[in-house]
Amino acid sequence: MQPANAAIDTASVTALLARGRTLAMPALREAVGRLAAPMDTVAAYHFGWIDAEGRPADGDGGKAVRPALALLSAEAAGAKPETGIPGAVAVELVHNFSLLHDDLMDGDEQRRHRDTVWKVHGPALAILVGDALFALANDILLELGTPEAGRAARRLTAASRKLIDGQAQDISFEHRERVTVEECLEMEGNKTGALLACAVSIGAVLGGADERTADALESYGYHLGLAFQAVDDLLGIWGDPESTGKQTWSDLRQRKKSLPVVAALAAPGPAARRLGELLTADAKRPQSAGDFDEAEFAARASLIEEAGGREWTTQEARRQHATALAALDGIEMPAPVREQLIALADFVVVRQR
Repeated sequence: MQPANAAIDTASVTALLARGRTLAMPALREAVGRLAAPMDTVAAYHFGWIDAEGRPADGDGGKAVRPALALLSAEAAGAKPETGIPGAVAVELVHNFSLLHDDLMDGDEQRRHRDTVWKVHGPALAILVGDALFALANDILLELGTPEAGRAARRLTAASRKLIDGQAQDISFEHRERVTVEECLEMEGNKTGALLACAVSIGAVLGGADERTADALESYGYHLGLAFQAVDDLLGIWGDPESTGKQTWSDLRQRKKSLPVVAALAAPGPAARRLGELLTADAKRPQSAGDFDEAEFAARASLIEEAGGREWTTQEARRQHATALAALDGIEMPAPVREQLIALADFVVVRQR
């Protein structure tokens, strides 16, 4: 999905993501190593650093978008990128806390082409390791002992609360026949936008940025998070399993009220009505999705597309991308940093996982 009037600077984005991994990952490994056994090794498995038998593995824990943004935001405030490392680590810890719990709550058995932690080590350890990562995140910031660290910790706490609110909303939506587009956007803003917003402001706060600058960067990150989630929702239905690491039609299997589904249901026409009838019938048979064959999922995906849900979500990703970039107007930062923030935003909207 190409954002309007944008040329993707792939080389720049690749370099930024590599820098995020290079600078933040050693600090993240060190932080995770502080966890008590066996949580340290379970967390290492989750991040892809070891395999299920404890042997070293070559996983890097993902694309490192959030660490890249945290380091870049420090530069937006005129500080060195290394200033943002504690913020990058703290945000990654909270993000992975949420993944550990979400995988268990959603029943996901695969992440990044490997069995999820709860499948390998059991639900209890998945919960405990998630809790440990969450607690560690604020420690990483507060042990800096600076006023900026306190401001950063408050932003992280606020984002964490919104993230948890978003997950609760997401779960509740699975048991409702209808969800409005506005409700879905609010949920996704909480679940995805809030933490990405924190990532792109926390480095600036640690670098001494004033609240106006930090708030503008947070707005950029929030709308970038909504664009990110819109793309993720598209991949959750039409994504290639070889790229996503999840089953075909994964969001349909879980009955997620994602943006394409909600937008399709809100549309007029026979495809929307038929989709609504199917989902209403599902609500009366709680386990029915487990009995569906691939043809049924394909038919539902086709109805969503016919009703306009796929195209609406594609356009929404572009709208949120544009809003994110507009948030950068009016705040001072070095020109190369602004260009890199734009390049990262473009990458998020066209990414394939």
